[in-house]
This record gives sequence, C-alpha cells and structure tokens, in this order.
Amino acid sequence: MTAGIPPAAPHGSAATPQRTLTASYIVFMIVAAAAPLSAMVGTVPLAFAIGTGAGVPAAFAFAGVTLLCFSVGYAISARRTGGSGGFYASIADGLGRPTAVGGGYTAVVSYNCATIGLVGALGYFTSLVLADHGMHISWEWCCAVGLAAVAVLGYRDIAISARVLMVLMLGEIGILAALDVAVLIRHGIHALPGTSFSWHVATGHGVGVSLMFAFVSFIGFESAALYGKEAKDPKRSVPRATYIAAVLIAGFYALTSWEAVGALGAGKVRATAGSQLGDLFFTIGDDYLGRAGSTVLQIMLCTSLFAATLALHSAANRYTAVLADDGLLPRRLGRLHPKYASPHRASMVQVVISAAAVVGFAAGGLDPYANMTTSMLGLGTLGIVVLQALAALSSLGVQRKGVRLPWWQGVLAPLLGFAGLVVTVWLVVGNFDVLTGASGGVVAQLPWVIPVVFVLGVLWAVRMRSAHPGQYRALAAAHLPPAPAPQGAEPVQSPSAVGEAA
Repeated sequence: MTAGIPPAAPHGSAATPQRTLTASYIVFMIVAAAAPLSAMVGTVPLAFAIGTGAGVPAAFAFAGVTLLCFSVGYAISARRTGGSGGFYASIADGLGRPTAVGGGYTAVVSYNCATIGLVGALGYFTSLVLADHGMHISWEWCCAVGLAAVAVLGYRDIAISARVLMVLMLGEIGILAALDVAVLIRHGIHALPGTSFSWHVATGHGVGVSLMFAFVSFIGFESAALYGKEAKDPKRSVPRATYIAAVLIAGFYALTSWEAVGALGAGKVRATAGSQLGDLFFTIGDDYLGRAGSTVLQIMLCTSLFAATLALHSAANRYTAVLADDGLLPRRLGRLHPKYASPHRASMVQVVISAAAVVGFAAGGLDPYANMTTSMLGLGTLGIVVLQALAALSSLGVQRKGVRLPWWQGVLAPLLGFAGLVVTVWLVVGNFDVLTGASGGVVAQLPWVIPVVFVLGVLWAVRMRSAHPGQYRALAAAHLPPAPAPQGAEPVQSPSAVGEAA
C-alpha cells in the first residue's frame, strides 16, 4: 500500500488515499526521480573522462535494455500487488516475508540516504549558480529553502507534487531537446558518430565504470509501484508508467550523450571531459545555445535537483508509511492527513532527517557535494540497485504460485534483468571510491550498511514469526493476492494483460 492500511484495521488512517494519478503523472514523478539533466551535468562527464569515453552512449543503451527486461517482471508483480507497496510488496510476493522485511528496511534507509544526497547537491549547485549571477547565498540556506518547499509539497496531496513535477520535467526535457536539436542542426548526421556503438569502443577501457554510471543514472525509475493506492487505474497505469519511464530516460541519456560525443569529437571527448568535468555541458550550452541558453541550463539544473529531491522524498515517506502500516515502524507514521490524504507524518519525519543531516555536515565543516552528496547518494544508490535485483529475482519466484506466462516474460526477461543488476551491484561496490570520490576512511565502509540493515530486517521477521505469528502473517497482506492463483488460471497476470501495459 502506498500510504494507507486496510479499512478494517483498528489503527487505520484518518483518510483513504485519493486516486488522482494517471499514468502520465506517474511518469513525470519517476522521471523526476532519475533527474535526466542532473545526470547529464554530473554523471556523463565523469563517464566520458574515466569510463569508455566515446562509448558511453552504448552503456546507456545497454542499461536501458537491461532495465526494460527488469520492468517485464516488475509489471507482473505490479499487477499481482495492485501496483502498490513498491519493492516491499514485490519481494514479499516472490521471495517471502522475511526477505521482504529486510528489503523494506533497506528501502527506507536507501531512499532516505538518496534524498539527503540530493538535498546536498541542490544546495551546492544552487549556491554556485546564484553566485555566478552576483547573489552570494550559502549552500546551507539554499538547502533550507529547498527543504521548506519539499516539506510544503510533501504535506499536501500527491496531485500537487505531480503537477509541480510535470512543469519542472517539461522544462528540463525541453532544454535538453533544444540542445540536441542545436547540435544536430550544426553537425547533421555527424552529430551521431557510429564510433560510439562500435564494439571496440563500447567495450574498451573503463567499460565497468561507464556501465556503473549508466545504471546509477536510472535510480528512481522503479518507484511507480509506490503510487498504486493513489493511481486511478493502478494495474494498468503503474506497469505502463514503468515501461514509458525506462524508454524515455534511456532515450534521452543515450541520445544526449551521443550528441555530446558528436559535438566534442569522438577523439577529443575523453580529454575535454577530463579537463572540464561539471562545466562540460555548460560549455556546450554556451557554444550551441548562446549565453541565454546556458543560463537557462543552469536554472534547469537547480530545478532538476529540486524535482529529484521531491520525487525521492515522496518515495521515502511512502516506504516509511508502508512499513508503519504493518507495524515494522511506529504505526503513527502510516496515518494519512484527514484532508490531503498524504502520509504527512512520514513526510515531516523525512524532512527532519534531511535537515539534521544538513546541520551535521555543515557543523563538521564538510563539503556539501564532495562529502554529503557523494557518500549519501552513493549509499542510497547501492541499496536501490540491490532492491532492484531482489525484485527481479522475486518475479521468478511467483512462478511457484501457479502463475503461467510465456517463457520470455516469466523467465528470460526477468533473468536477464537480474543478471544485469547483479553485475551492477558488483560494479558499484567495486568502484565505490570512484562513485563517492573517497578512497578510504568511513565512506569506504558505507557499502556494509546495506547488508547489515537487510540481515537485521530478516532476523526481525524470523523473530516475529515465532513471537507474534498473527502480526507476521499480516505482513504485506494488504498488497498480496488473497490466495494463490489456481493452476492454469491467471485472471490478473495473464500474458495479454501484461502485454497491454507495454
């Protein structure tokens, strides 16, 4: 469930979720979480410099195909769970309650950490952009203003946030599209050099780093399954939004990075990116869109980071509400606002956690980007990729419940998605110093947080099974089908129904 509990529950919410979200609104929310413009400015130059250089567009294409395979299994899960509960419900359906509890706690930690990391990036880049235009405001105050706006929108009903994100995403996609068109007009077909997809370039030196950055840039696209209780037609709109978001994000990443290679020159892209890094796309913007276009690009970067912060904030507080409804966190956090039907208490707690992190990093004299963003976003990213891999494995597990699907939907696509995500976990852990910019100390040990939290969650569920069997049996019950589907019958997850979502 996204932000409510079964009506019969005595600890129920003061309101029921409002079904206001269409598939298009959900797409805007999950594309916002992936923050395409932020990825272009912050991630692609690094992939150019220390990854495969001109071969980076191929890495984005590969990541997109892998996550589409993952989406096939996730769509099956969304139809079985009613499109709500996110990873918690999906894992419970295919891998059982103990694994789901471990995954649920991992999701709460991961999405909170990712949100904190984005708050740091929002404050850092907003302060830099303002300074570039003569206004000197500290990053802490920029974080404070951003968090205040997130708090207001998170407290209100989800439709308000969806409309705000729609406007911001249209602006973000618009400026990227304008840049792509400008490069195409100047260079024609040469803006899309075939070198980027040649085998020796796409798989050359640094391929592991390129793939890591490519997969990392999709983080948040899977969050559609958190909004099922607020969607008008969740069994159709949630799978459809997941597919559309995966294609849209992959298309923009691959095309824009490909045209950047064409604009810079395939033989020069690595050296140019290495010397300019975060300024790379602003330099390209100056050249192809003029000073005014570059200024718009700067503004859109700030709004992109705000949109990503708001989207991941919404995901984090809905995971909190889901676990609270099942008694895995204080139940009061799962209550909905009587007027706005939002998980307002979970939202306020998430804002307080983010604010405390800002204060802590600022008091310690740490850099908001080099320390706060890289470490927190890196940890959150690792946790989310682990959850994606578990969800892919879970879609294979539902076959044990009598679900019959064509082999490519039920086995091949989820298995390919799982394999790709396991490789991604290995790449993120192996290159965590590259992802965070830290080569030792506490930051280097952060990946251990994910398995520790997961194992503690599993052990808590095992204890609950023996000490509180009634509560244990109720875990995720609001999301799972009431009974296993009869052998040969699949009224919810038929191949044709799943195919419609595509």
